[in-house]
Amino acid sequence: MSISMYQVSAPRFINILGNFANILDKAQAHVEAKNIEGTYLTSFRLFPDMLPLTKQVFIACDSAKGVMARLASVEIPVYPDVETTFPELKARVLKTIAYIESFTPAQIDGTEELAIVTKRGDKETHYKGMQFLLGHAIPNFYFHITTAYNILRHNGVDIGKRDFLGNP
Repeated sequence: MSISMYQVSAPRFINILGNFANILDKAQAHVEAKNIEGTYLTSFRLFPDMLPLTKQVFIACDSAKGVMARLASVEIPVYPDVETTFPELKARVLKTIAYIESFTPAQIDGTEELAIVTKRGDKETHYKGMQFLLGHAIPNFYFHITTAYNILRHNGVDIGKRDFLGNP
């Protein structure tokens, strides 16, 4: 049995990002109800050497849109990292969902052996499509979404596992 590269990527990214958009709504309601400055939470880090909530969201969105673009062999759109409020972060998440929804299964399926090269500084990492998707992109996406969730949960936002998982 073969795997559908599209089915293990696009619908999963869309589902979790949609759930996270709802979580951001709950975070906004939390700061309003508790009269907390919203940027306190959006700039919060779990530990000094970790990235703040905003960066976690940026990276999760960039990871999801980047894997789709790479697998489809199209240019990755660049979103400037300027969002600082919950409504702005939600807009970025929704923009990412819309981008992912623009792909068809025909663009993604059959890319299991596609050569993919990622660069970080001057270091290149070489992957095959399935290895990149399953061994790097999906775990990286979930890492940053989970960290963002944990920042909010740590700060008292009333969210739980059902909010994270939604209704897949």
